[in-house]
Amino acid sequence: MEFDWESHNSRPEGSLKARDVEESFEDPFAVRLLPDTTRFAEQARYINLGLASRGQGIFTVYRANGKQLQIILARMFEPEEKFFYEKQQTKLLG
Repeated sequence: MEFDWESHNSRPEGSLKARDVEESFEDPFAVRLLPDTTRFAEQARYINLGLASRGQGIFTVYRANGKQLQIILARMFEPEEKFFYEKQQTKLLG
């Protein structure tokens, strides 16, 4: 998948770089969610929780059209997101 950084004004927050966000999608343990709220479903937004190669957890809201990912928001994990990511990883590794 290709990342579309040009058609939306969003950039990664804080010290995150575009490459960090892209790496979080390559995480083999990344958790991808389709929110069940009406607001997100109407706008076809998805969530990715993954780690970049430097180990920082990144929460991303994005859109996808089958060819490109358009990042809407990208930031570091909050404590609850880190807990959720680690819990899902534990389930997978059993």
